[in-house]
Amino acid sequence: MRVSLFHQTVKRGVLFKKTYHQVELRVAFTHEEKQIIQQRGLLKTKLLDRRPATAKVDDRDEKFELRVEHLMNEQPDLFLCATPSKSKIYEEDLLAVMNQMKLWLDDNAETGTHTVVEF
Repeated sequence: MRVSLFHQTVKRGVLFKKTYHQVELRVAFTHEEKQIIQQRGLLKTKLLDRRPATAKVDDRDEKFELRVEHLMNEQPDLFLCATPSKSKIYEEDLLAVMNQMKLWLDDNAETGTHTVVEF
């Protein structure tokens, strides 16, 4: 699995343009990792709860979840932050989640074996 993160400053808005700090995430899974995701039915698995700077108060949180299916086929995931600091904190969160995801995919590669423990 290869993870690429890019930071970019973007302006949004029609009349009153506001500056946001965009974090772009791209994940390139190996063929084996894609097979694990498909065979184990892991596409709908939630990786991260998040809320972009452009979210409205009454928006549902489920709308902004980062799930495995969003990262398949090297599709970019774009997320807007209000400040450069928040974009760097978000990047740290993403890297931690991707590290856990790699371990999780390795664990899902094979089923468990027979274990005997005596206490």
